[in-house]
Amino acid sequence: MAFSPEKRKGTISGIIFVALVASAATYIAELAPVAKLGISPLVVGIVIGIFYANTLHNKFPSSWESGIVFSGKKILRFAIVFYGFRITFQQIADVGLQGFMVSFLMLSTTMIIGVVLGTKIFKMDSETSILTASGASVCGAAAVLATEPVLKAEEHKTAIAVSMVVLFGTISMFLYPVLYSAIIEPATGFLHMSPTTFGMYVGGTIHEVAQVVAVPASVPGAPESMANTAVIVKMTRVIMIAPMLIILGLILSYMAKKKGGESSKLKLVIPWFAVYFVGMAGINSLIHNYTATAPEDIAAFVMMAIDDINIIDTFLLTMAMTALGMGTRFAKFKGLGLAPVYTASGMFIWLVVGGFLITQWVVTSF
Repeated sequence: MAFSPEKRKGTISGIIFVALVASAATYIAELAPVAKLGISPLVVGIVIGIFYANTLHNKFPSSWESGIVFSGKKILRFAIVFYGFRITFQQIADVGLQGFMVSFLMLSTTMIIGVVLGTKIFKMDSETSILTASGASVCGAAAVLATEPVLKAEEHKTAIAVSMVVLFGTISMFLYPVLYSAIIEPATGFLHMSPTTFGMYVGGTIHEVAQVVAVPASVPGAPESMANTAVIVKMTRVIMIAPMLIILGLILSYMAKKKGGESSKLKLVIPWFAVYFVGMAGINSLIHNYTATAPEDIAAFVMMAIDDINIIDTFLLTMAMTALGMGTRFAKFKGLGLAPVYTASGMFIWLVVGGFLITQWVVTSF
């Protein structure tokens, strides 16, 4: 137990150490050059954590390890639950059936393509393949973190998946503004999209929430409707992580039963933190309904409180990511080669090309 009498001091010290490193990651992420790239503190945290794991790990007390593990497991689940305060059901309703369809189709197809490419084509293990696919199909690093407890994956596999999110999400941020000119400027034709439709395309295909926000901001003269639609469609993808994880848990349970034989007892794996995440989104929706009719001063106070919750939650996610990085040793990467890069490349091509085709089809069909 992490807080047993003999481990309590080391656990608390380890948690404090992770919090200090996460604070440094948050500061770095707010620096102008880093913020301009849309790199979240979660990504900075795992980079620092990996550096620590492969250089300074032996310089610190081994008793701190229990606190680092606690941050990467327990604090992670807590932070994912409160991530629900970033989403409302009203936002999902605002984009209507079209936004929902783009989100659902891109999540499900990218997840399937990623797992098939990883396990069947490039011969990666199933855990790394699923983690990499979840990062590309849902919401980047946060999705990888949410999927990790369901799989009970090792830290280095999580780090691989996050590194693919960073690589291809960063490429997206430079690519999509170029695509904007090619897609928006033609007045007619197959390539043409309205700004709102392009926002749907951005929200349905880019990895991280921060990157989705950064793309419209980097396009000169982009209308506000494009940015709003992009964020709402992206958040629709985010909330879909809960049913995705529940379905994944059911599939894993079924596969375990099948592998163990008909006589084996089915153990249902339900990621309850994903269910609580939806519950928090529901509470957040009710709060937003209330503030719409509440006195102005009360509404401002409530919204400020939610903003504070989101700031704290981002810090807790950064702690979790930092802790996962601290458990990552480069020696564990041996044998994987370029398979993760090839798998993530395949999903990236699908997101850019397939996402365009699906968005155009949905807009013209629904």
